[in-house]
Amino acid sequence: MLILCVFAFFITTIISGLLVRRARRHARRYPGGMPQRFHKGDVPRIGGVALACGMGCAAFVGMFNTLRGDVANLNLGWWSIVWGLCMIPAVLGGLLEDLSQRMSVRWRFLLTFTSAALAVWLLGASVPRLDIGWLDGTTWLWPWLGIGIALLAVAGLPHALNIIDGYNGLACMVAIIVSLALAHVSLQVNDRALAAMFVVTAASSGGFLLWNYPRGLIFAGDSGAYLWGSILSIGCILLVQRHEEVSPWFPLLLLIYPVWETLFSMYRKWVRGSSPGMADALHFHQLIYRRIVQRVFDDDNEARDMLMRNNRTSPYLWAYTVLTVLPAVIFWHTSWVLMLFCVFFAITYTAAYVAIVRFKVPDWLRW
Repeated sequence: MLILCVFAFFITTIISGLLVRRARRHARRYPGGMPQRFHKGDVPRIGGVALACGMGCAAFVGMFNTLRGDVANLNLGWWSIVWGLCMIPAVLGGLLEDLSQRMSVRWRFLLTFTSAALAVWLLGASVPRLDIGWLDGTTWLWPWLGIGIALLAVAGLPHALNIIDGYNGLACMVAIIVSLALAHVSLQVNDRALAAMFVVTAASSGGFLLWNYPRGLIFAGDSGAYLWGSILSIGCILLVQRHEEVSPWFPLLLLIYPVWETLFSMYRKWVRGSSPGMADALHFHQLIYRRIVQRVFDDDNEARDMLMRNNRTSPYLWAYTVLTVLPAVIFWHTSWVLMLFCVFFAITYTAAYVAIVRFKVPDWLRW
């Protein structure tokens, strides 16, 4: 497993560095007036290419070792290649958006839904239960309800990760934290194959993070966010599907931050009469940037000030993510506790959002 991590980390690091040096022309195409733009200069937005190369090379090395004898008992057979093939439509749609800036939300969702349909068809991905007695006992609902939840999760999570991918290191670190938590639970149930896939995801993301944080030399873009969302959503479903002791609410609590951010954003846009797919600058991380993180410098170096504030925004959300991951890892087999934490997060998130909007933020939260 260690050799796979080394391959993923170094290949992603090297390709990210090459993109930083060679993709400046592509970066100039990104419009400067976008509401989610919080940086100065032209920064390449195709970090998903480096992530895909790192993860793909590590997967092939794992397959080669498995065919040669699989001393580490990882069992990375053809199913891991099928997993990668399922993600191609989603990642390709994100990459086309990164390169052209012309892919509508509808088309991108159609491509992520195609990836979800492929995962259901080729991998048999389905949520087998919800640990709610009366619902699990309704036989005519299953397996169709499980398939529907799997389709919604795999199609929706890439967009949820894309929404929170607004500042240096934010979505990348969330992906690393969640991947390591999933790897830990996979090892707890002795599923070394899934653990290897999650650890490779974390290692590849770490290689990308070296260039993304704190200097922001390259961004993951839609392709990177869709890659993270696809691999994490499919992996979560397979983990719950393979092991009855893993609660289906465990992955939801792990990913409750991007999931609830997406649902809450859709709600507030609907209330305002706006399209849910329209970009704006009122997401939780953007409010933290504007109303909690203070200006760092008093000089006229706007680019330097923006970069420093950008870097100081992400740790707030990293800490928020850790506060949900810790109870998820501790109570990964106890559904009712996980449900309570999901509800608690939704309430605290909403309360914090309202407090920031109304300028009622404690002084100790301001840096």
